Amino acid sequence: MSFTSIPVLDLALAQDPATKPRFLSELRHALMEVGFLYLKNVGISDEFFKLVIEEGKKFFDIPEEEKLKIEMKNAPSFLGYSRLSAEVTAGAIDHREQIDLSTEHPLPGPDAPRFYNLLAPNQWPSPAVLPNFRHVFTEYMKRMGEISIYFTSLIAEAIELPSDAFNKYFDADQQHKLKIVKYPDVGELGAAGKGGNQGVGPHKDSMLSSYLLQASHHRGLQVQNVRGDWIDCPPIEGTLIVAIGQGLEALTQGVCVSTTHRVLSPPAGQGARFSIPFFQGVSGGADFDDLENVGVGKVPEHVREQRRRVLERNGGRLDDVEFTFRKGGVARTLGEATLRNRVKSHPDVGERWYPDILASVREEQAKLRERQGGAAGHRGVEDPTVSAQLVDAH
Repeated sequence: MSFTSIPVLDLALAQDPATKPRFLSELRHALMEVGFLYLKNVGISDEFFKLVIEEGKKFFDIPEEEKLKIEMKNAPSFLGYSRLSAEVTAGAIDHREQIDLSTEHPLPGPDAPRFYNLLAPNQWPSPAVLPNFRHVFTEYMKRMGEISIYFTSLIAEAIELPSDAFNKYFDADQQHKLKIVKYPDVGELGAAGKGGNQGVGPHKDSMLSSYLLQASHHRGLQVQNVRGDWIDCPPIEGTLIVAIGQGLEALTQGVCVSTTHRVLSPPAGQGARFSIPFFQGVSGGADFDDLENVGVGKVPEHVREQRRRVLERNGGRLDDVEFTFRKGGVARTLGEATLRNRVKSHPDVGERWYPDILASVREEQAKLRERQGGAAGHRGVEDPTVSAQLVDAH
């Protein structure tokens, strides 16, 4: 039977040899059956989480002119502020306002590969309006980077791989990313909300794993099980929500499942929903031939057999996993594919800095619509697995 709730795991159990086997067993279940989990006792104090939430919410209260000084389209890095309804997922507009940050890097040299533009300094709001913002989020990204690498080692152990199995996919100065997101309620959206209540459309996360701090009391995040039912992920105080990405699904030959999810805008009168997702990075120079053909080495057959039984019980089967980013064969490295995907999600940035990639993406989208139109004529419905976009958002 497909899952109807999201499991809650206690990271403290992994740090005690007596309880670690239980934790790894619970983690394996979450990886194979759900692809999502709540994680508590991650090693960050409640006080610091509250400070992160407080500083994150303050960003949306600063004057509009201050936000526009750091607008995303000002730089080719896709870091910075995005106005309400500036991003697209699954072909539709997302009704959210946000700022994208990352662990910082110097500007790339003139001879660096083009995707190195994604490695850059942040566009920070002025300390005159938010004096503590930079310090708090620099520290939060540092701590979350450490937690994400540690948790990835536990994922490896849970499926009986060496704890360092994924380490070769991380740079020494690995870039991780973070968003601070505001989802206005449907009443606040006014005319913009007439097209529906899509905070973020159905999608799967990329890379290996992501970690969501739900920063308000609102529901809105939903995960889709194999029956097609949408399962709520309400906020639970003191937890992060972990989502498994398609990169991890590919590297584990389908044993770890990446699950489609979406965000609904809050109903009218409920006020804005806030969230702070952190996205674990992977080396942009990773070549798809290595990721697909070499990967982390074979997951033990009895572990794969366990995943097959899960799929059979839920009416599915274990296929060879395709690394979604590689479809069409346009990109050879993860960095190239990530750049292309960012252009797809933020066409305003693409128009200014990457017009050739944007033109190629639009041509690809037109061909996809043609194929979907033909298929819909036979099926009578659109296949949601075709329309779901690979993005990072919660």
